[in-house]
Amino acid sequence: MKKYCKFFVPVAFAGLLIPAATYAGNPDRVGQAGATELLINPWARSSGWAGSNVAGIKGLEAMFSNVAGTAFTRKTEIMFCRTQWLKGTDININSFGLTQGVGETGTIGLSIMSMDFGDIPITTVQQPEGGLGTYSPQFMNIGLSYAKGFSDNIYGGLTLRVITEKTANVSARGVALDAGIQYIAGKYDQLKFGITLKNVGPRMQFRGDGLSFKTSVPGATNGSSMMTVEQRSATFELPSLLSIGAGYDFYLSKDTAKMKTNRITAMGTFTSNSFSKDEYKLGLEYGWKNIVMVRVGYTYEEGITKKEDRTTVFTGPSAGFTVEIPFGKNKSTFGIDYSYRDTDPFEGTHSLGVRINL
Repeated sequence: MKKYCKFFVPVAFAGLLIPAATYAGNPDRVGQAGATELLINPWARSSGWAGSNVAGIKGLEAMFSNVAGTAFTRKTEIMFCRTQWLKGTDININSFGLTQGVGETGTIGLSIMSMDFGDIPITTVQQPEGGLGTYSPQFMNIGLSYAKGFSDNIYGGLTLRVITEKTANVSARGVALDAGIQYIAGKYDQLKFGITLKNVGPRMQFRGDGLSFKTSVPGATNGSSMMTVEQRSATFELPSLLSIGAGYDFYLSKDTAKMKTNRITAMGTFTSNSFSKDEYKLGLEYGWKNIVMVRVGYTYEEGITKKEDRTTVFTGPSAGFTVEIPFGKNKSTFGIDYSYRDTDPFEGTHSLGVRINL
């Protein structure tokens, strides 16, 4: 009975994800979603090959791409990443994450992503040049995840994400759910498939004193009676999406297949967005003993090759590298990740991260 449960649970889980594709990729809804920071990959390693590794991502970064991959963390992984978002805009993203193996095949995870917009001058109709001080918007989301290996080949997981967007006197809060599965096959786990559904949750709405103003009571003379009028903002949906990916590991000789010394991994992912154009992502990575890894990626969407037709600041190419050094008797590692995503205009998006696997 246990054998059949290992098969039917992941299959049923996948059945919950696939119908969502029916509602994705509607061009008439482009630009209607909010909380679009949920679409930003805050991690350096996976963004280096355009997020194309939905099928094969492992460890803490999987909390963004495909939470099923966190199930490969059997001990403890800690990571911090700093991103210069669209260099020249002075927008930075700070991300922190922690995953911990629990039980025989389970893993729990925590991730925090915070956007720093710097200090923005306060202006009013009466003082458009400022001089009233500054304010700093705060965009943050916190994810809690659980992933589990159902067998040696099938992994699945869920993430609950809490979203906060606020300025000095207006804020919006919401929750979103991510789910994903991965299937690994082959003698040396070379063949990989993955599917993930992200950012599914109720609508959000901005509230706060910033949406109210004082005015005279109708009929009052000389403004002797004042009242506060509160405006209601429209609700907005979350940018839900469905991604399906596949990948394969190639080894340069039969001698290295078992040792996995020289590896070339090819990955591809199709992302169907509910509120933006569908994306096709391709990535290629070379790894030497999982110590030095170099990767490139490309994201294609309709119109991206021509500047006059492009509807995103990103032009498609991305690249990155990782140096991960083992230490200690427990095969712990310390790694540095870097990625670059090309943009036009601005000077690209740069991410630099550090990770510790204990």
